[in-house]
Amino acid sequence: MMIFSRYALRVQLFLLALILGFLLGPKAMQAIAARDDAAPAPAPAAIGTPLSETTVFLAKERPSAYADVHLEAKSAYVWDITARKKLYGTNDRAQLPLASITKMMMATVARETLPSDAEVTIRAEDLLEEGDSGLAVGEIWNLSDLIDFTLISSSNDGASALATVAGATLGDPKPAPALAKRLFVKRMNDKAKAIGLDDTFFMNESGLDVESVTSGGYGSARDVGMLFDYIWRKHPDLFRATSEDRLSVTSRSGLRHHVANTNAVVEEITGIVGSKTGYTDLAGGNLAVVVDVGINHPVAIVVLGSTREGRFADVQTLARATVSAIGEPYLIVPAE
Repeated sequence: MMIFSRYALRVQLFLLALILGFLLGPKAMQAIAARDDAAPAPAPAAIGTPLSETTVFLAKERPSAYADVHLEAKSAYVWDITARKKLYGTNDRAQLPLASITKMMMATVARETLPSDAEVTIRAEDLLEEGDSGLAVGEIWNLSDLIDFTLISSSNDGASALATVAGATLGDPKPAPALAKRLFVKRMNDKAKAIGLDDTFFMNESGLDVESVTSGGYGSARDVGMLFDYIWRKHPDLFRATSEDRLSVTSRSGLRHHVANTNAVVEEITGIVGSKTGYTDLAGGNLAVVVDVGINHPVAIVVLGSTREGRFADVQTLARATVSAIGEPYLIVPAE
């Protein structure tokens, strides 16, 4: 007898008993109940029985896709931007040096401070920053092109130029370059507070170490995830160049620049739509990415305090685990 059939029979007998009870009295109801109790119990459904009235299914919680994750990073965080929930974290509120991940906040504030058609001129002072990304004194850039160039190549010179020009709009009268940069960094810190980055503060616009024991910016892996969430929702174009292996761009002055992405594994991460590296003596290796793990299903993955090479392996490990966590359906198995 089927499980479904037995319950149906009980209902039918109960209704019949009610009717007969009114017509024949309580003895008829007792007789019907005794017959039902004597009915044999159904045999349990065998494993592998086709879906039918005899099979009961339960959703069993599967093991975490992150259970076997091993990282070099001191801190890591995985944030589902679509579902707005934390998927994974380890020491994710630890306040650590951000290095050049700082430039993502720099680009955000520059974009929100300057008009889209703004032009940025490279000053000699900008080229005093550590590193040489190929910019020239007096070179004029479109705002969006210089942001793309600065983020993909992690140009400290480009960050200085953007901060100076944007910061000059924050004072009245127009401040000198040094003050303009300080006003700009203050705006970066104000923005961090405004979007809930409680573990984050900045000393400069680039993330370069200020001195041997002080970083240019501090924050948690969780905060970086929230920053990338904000950028994805408000300024997704800031990620445009950072998902490419290389960029070729011409400034308004007609100078052609060819630069490689500082993310050495950008082409190896399936579904990557944005990334930013960071590395200094204090910070070690940092890397944050946004990966589309489905159809318009972005997830932010952040590692801080890894090694120069380990950051790439760490992010790839978390990306694979995230695809497994989100992409596989829950197991539906017969009840025991």
